[in-house]
Amino acid sequence: MDLVDLIAEKRFLGQEFLTWLWWKSEERGGSVKLEDEGDITVAFEKHMLLESGEGESSEKIVCTGLQTELQEARTGLQMGKKLEQARIVIGYNNYEFSFTLSGGLMEFRNVRLPKTDATENDKSENPEEVEGMILERIFLFEELVRVVHSLFRVFIKRRVSPEWRDELQRIRDWVEQSAAVA
Repeated sequence: MDLVDLIAEKRFLGQEFLTWLWWKSEERGGSVKLEDEGDITVAFEKHMLLESGEGESSEKIVCTGLQTELQEARTGLQMGKKLEQARIVIGYNNYEFSFTLSGGLMEFRNVRLPKTDATENDKSENPEEVEGMILERIFLFEELVRVVHSLFRVFIKRRVSPEWRDELQRIRDWVEQSAAVA
């Protein structure tokens, strides 16, 4: 099996991760616990892409709106569609990261890093200050990737544990209840 086949075969994990993270973010009112770091805030907003099928028979549904108006996405989950892409806002250590995460490849898109004092006043001509701003942006991007990887690690540990069956049932109940509200 080559790398492309392996990626295609395992893309469901990223889709399950997005669905689990959406559920997890609503389970405690937007708060998700990270091991050894405490709670962070996670919110899904404005944009979700769901898909079903493969190849020429695949269907894609784009759902947009405010967080409370994503009932169409919930109904799509109930119909067996997979969450492929979502716009997510994460609050961590007084920073707010906004990005779109593609589940199949765990690809970050449209990343908006937090504004900092250095980036707010980025009109400096001093090479050392410019370098400092660049390094700060790199650090913030690395922090975002690290936090998402930490969330994914929590998901994977849960996914392979004996408790997964019970958690999966709670996710299914959440999908059923939220779709019934629509």
